[in-house]
Amino acid sequence: MAEQPSNRAQQEGSPCEPGPSPAKAGRPIIVQKYGGSSVADVDRIGKVADRVVAAKRAGNDVVVVVSAMGKTTDSLLALARQAASAAADPPRRELDMLLSTGERVSMALLSIAIQARGFEAISFTGSQSGILTNDRHFDARIIEVRPFRIEDELARGRIVIVAGYQGMSYRREITTLGRGGSDTTAVALAAALGAERCEIYSDVDGVYSADPRVVPDARHLPELDCAVLQEMAECGAKVVCAQAVEWARRSGVALYARSTFDAGPGARETVVRRHAPGTASSTLSARAIVAEGNVVLARAHGGLRLDEVLRAAGELGLGFRDLSFGHGGGALVIPLLNVPEWQGAKRKLAALLPSLELVEGLAAVSVVGDGLSATAEPLARFVEVLGRAGIAPRFTVAGPLRLGALVDAADVAAAQRLLHASFVEG
Repeated sequence: MAEQPSNRAQQEGSPCEPGPSPAKAGRPIIVQKYGGSSVADVDRIGKVADRVVAAKRAGNDVVVVVSAMGKTTDSLLALARQAASAAADPPRRELDMLLSTGERVSMALLSIAIQARGFEAISFTGSQSGILTNDRHFDARIIEVRPFRIEDELARGRIVIVAGYQGMSYRREITTLGRGGSDTTAVALAAALGAERCEIYSDVDGVYSADPRVVPDARHLPELDCAVLQEMAECGAKVVCAQAVEWARRSGVALYARSTFDAGPGARETVVRRHAPGTASSTLSARAIVAEGNVVLARAHGGLRLDEVLRAAGELGLGFRDLSFGHGGGALVIPLLNVPEWQGAKRKLAALLPSLELVEGLAAVSVVGDGLSATAEPLARFVEVLGRAGIAPRFTVAGPLRLGALVDAADVAAAQRLLHASFVEG
């Protein structure tokens, strides 16, 4: 006789107040997330399966979140642009339907590989896993997690594989969570399941004080607190996405950022907790230099009102940060990471707000740490270091955890090295 759905499963489509599920008594639950480079081909998927099986053999219940294989998401975006006419942007709803398929391929292949190793496994999409989001497409936010089916399968002794980066809105639409969204899936599930920890695997062995490809003297950071890492992620650091760190901070989930390809004894990692030991300080402590390319500075002139700018950004689905507005106008920064088609959005923005000036070809560079606005000295040094190198910031911001500037994209690598030498090495 066919198995009847549980009452919990029948209730998954109706909104309710969010609340984390307790960890299952007995075996600890571990959530592992593997990025696109970790599952780029079948051979690497097999190596991930070996690691997952090892965690299961160690006495854990294991939930695995996977990204799409390699550059699949970029390839699917390129196909969408080819399918759309030159005068039209791909509809965001259809982009989500298309892009969500990438993670489904990864999850099914990993489940097959684990079962080939003699272990029971089952794969779920984001919606099957109870990931409920708002109704934004391409950069949705998780509002609730109901992991009932996952809990049921863990109780049966199975390893559960979840497609990252995706969920279902309260309108029952498939949504995606923006770049790095698989991190958010993993941490949100870890919180809802009461997991012992969330392990984030990628092609790097944790978080560094700068991008080692740009700054040769970048230092590995073995421990960080959530507030600093979230600020780093908001400014462009890519090891763990900002929404994921926000979930970890709110729920108290410990994050372990590790390399998929270095599993030997003594392998380095970065452990991220709500309050990392030794990080609470009222004095200046610069932890990292972070850069982000592909940002746009929007300047409001001619009596343009803030509500007009916000309305236009909302209509076009444009995110922003570092907004500053007054009676004479203002400015804001538009990151393009989660904008699927900027040229089309720019045309529409110009039609809605003709007096809005858009400055392109810029990159953001930031010093992230503690106590950066306690006195004027850190900001003065920040400006002086850039000025000595002839780098003129187009826009500057300062706060307790961050000093930042927009500079010409051609200058951002030099700016990172100079600021690292002054603030981190110094």
